[in-house]
This record gives sequence, C-alpha cells and structure tokens, in this order.
Amino acid sequence: VQLQAFGGGLVQPGGSLRLSCVASGFTFRIYSMGWFRQVPGREREFVATKSYRDYKTYYTNSVKGRFTISRDNAKNTVYLQMNSLEPGDTAVYYCAASPYYSYSDLASTIKYDYWGQGTQVTVSS
Repeated sequence: VQLQAFGGGLVQPGGSLRLSCVASGFTFRIYSMGWFRQVPGREREFVATKSYRDYKTYYTNSVKGRFTISRDNAKNTVYLQMNSLEPGDTAVYYCAASPYYSYSDLASTIKYDYWGQGTQVTVSS
C-alpha cells in the first residue's frame, strides 16, 4: 500500500496550490479519502474528506469556501485545491484512506488505515 502526496510549496498569502495524492496497493474506489495537516508541536488536524459511498464532502470550518477536495477513481487520485491561502494554512499536509463513510468517523485520524508521507505547504510573503 502506498499513498504519494505532492504539490506542496511556498506560496504568498491569497495564492493557490493543488495537492495531489496517488494511491496504490488497495481498492481505491471503496475507501473514503481525506486530507489532514500538522504543524510542529500540535496534533494532526482534519482538513477535508470525501466519502466513497455517497461522495459527500466535509471540511473543517476554517477552510470552507476556500478548499475543495475531489477524487478521480480512474486515476486512484485525490486532490485538494486550496485557494485564498492564509499564513495559518502553513503545515505539512497528509492524505489518508479510510474504509468508513460517515463524517463522524472521517474527521478522526484513528479511522484511517493508510497515510501518505506528507507534503509541506508554506504560506508566507
């Protein structure tokens, strides 16, 4: 099993980035996919997720209206489009795969079976 996340980088406030995460080694279409982020000294926090069952999307409040999660089952890939980036978005971003499909489970790190290696996003002028 492998999740490879890429697309991070340095961007100015107000800018955009698109993260991608390519999965292999498991049946992608029956896993919900999520994005989490972490800064040093803090717990990993939920950012966004997309249920495999009904394709509903869920976001943490601080990114609603700015971030969009999407998935392409044909390419085994999940994306996170991040617009209007703010310095507070600076973190290492991780993609993850979960066999669950409801928000109450998908917002929790312990409900995810597989994790990518993380990609750094830095928002700074």
